[in-house]
Amino acid sequence: MEVSIGLAFLSGLASFLSPCVLSLLPVYVGYLGGQSIATPQAPKESRWQTFVHGVGFVAGFSLIFILMGVGVSAVGAILDDLRFVLVKLGGVIVVIFGLHMTGIIRIPFLYYDFRLRGSYDRREGIFSSFLLGVFFSAGWSPCIGPVLGAILTLALNGGSVVRGALLLFVYSVGLAVPFLLAALGVGWLVDVLKRYRKIARFVEVVMGGVLIVVGILLFTGVFERFFAMGALMDLTL
Repeated sequence: MEVSIGLAFLSGLASFLSPCVLSLLPVYVGYLGGQSIATPQAPKESRWQTFVHGVGFVAGFSLIFILMGVGVSAVGAILDDLRFVLVKLGGVIVVIFGLHMTGIIRIPFLYYDFRLRGSYDRREGIFSSFLLGVFFSAGWSPCIGPVLGAILTLALNGGSVVRGALLLFVYSVGLAVPFLLAALGVGWLVDVLKRYRKIARFVEVVMGGVLIVVGILLFTGVFERFFAMGALMDLTL
């Protein structure tokens, strides 16, 4: 479980570095900062309000991802008799996602994103920021699909609703950290990512390799044996 949680957190960080999420960042920063981008010299009250709206945005997409984890893991619990088939199928899917991220194969659908047209003003209240996070989770799910799909596959094979919710919560935390950093120092993170944009592609390829390994472990049953060994150790202790 500790391995899965660590992987979920790293997957959230990797999702932030996906091309479509990075392209969203300037819009997100502009929304948080209002008409003028906040700076370290901005009044503390203004910076605090910016951060609060960032928390609202993060809460929006986190809620959707956690609900997805609960739903998928519930399906896995219901289809417990098909667990062997689900593990094999999940392993194949995760390997395909990993191959896509490394660039060995290309799946056009995973480059799509669906953007809600409309204007958002943070002065309308934190609920507006929360809704923006909800629409982000829906609109950008195809683009972050490879990593998100791998974590959902782990939730499906876990067979526990609590475990599924926990995995997607940790994934959301990993994705939320960079967004909240951007909210604390609006504009700073954008400049850093522009300067080191090539690193993002490197991280994506590495994460793709990790997914390939995880997919193979799932398909061969090694990953499930890790779970069984961990449960046995807990019982003996």
